[in-house]
Amino acid sequence: MKASRIAAAGAVAASTVLVLSAPAFAHVSVQPEGTAAKGGYAVVDFKVPNERDNASTTKLEVTFPTDHPLASVMPQPIDGWKVEVTKSKLDKPLEMHGEKISEAVTKVTWTADGKGIEPGYFQKFPLSVGALPEDTDELVFKAIQTYSNKEVVRWIEPQEEGAEEPENPAPVLALSAASEDEHSHGASTAEDTADDSKEAAADTTEAASSSDSSDTTARVLGVVGIVVGVAGVAFGVVASRRRTNA
Repeated sequence: MKASRIAAAGAVAASTVLVLSAPAFAHVSVQPEGTAAKGGYAVVDFKVPNERDNASTTKLEVTFPTDHPLASVMPQPIDGWKVEVTKSKLDKPLEMHGEKISEAVTKVTWTADGKGIEPGYFQKFPLSVGALPEDTDELVFKAIQTYSNKEVVRWIEPQEEGAEEPENPAPVLALSAASEDEHSHGASTAEDTADDSKEAAADTTEAASSSDSSDTTARVLGVVGIVVGVAGVAFGVVASRRRTNA
């Protein structure tokens, strides 16, 4: 009897641990498709699981960091969802590709047209973002998840270094080191264009030179042909006169 009671108590304890730990894994998160390199552009997915058995997720609001604003944010269309991109004025304008940007995206909102994310399912919300900042290792977003029963869950708590994960952690996008391709892309393109122009000019000069040479050769051969023809006629006339005199 003791053994069976101990086993039963152990099973209850184990199930309790699972129940308590499950929400920590089922939270709104963000991950890049591939890499999210500093100074570059990336496609990122906000993954939203439905944590309720009796309600669907019908709305997701993602707030963007204002300390590292992103000038370019483009959502991918998703069947069954409307998307709204909100922009705001920047306190300090950004400079991208030689142009000053005075506003940036501060929030993206997805609202379900139909059933939304039903119990037992999750949904990914893709965004193309950039240019990613070069002076930080991560971007922290704040997300608000709304259910069909009007319940709201705020995924906005920051993760403190050395501390346990909070109950409702904010999605964090880790940034990788910038690759050489990201830094040298513009210079390489300019050099390649210059090299192509030089090669094209050389080919044109060579072709023109070859054409001039061919024209000169043709003219010389034509003149030689005329001279040979005239000489042949003259020789024939002289030979005819000699036969007549003979």
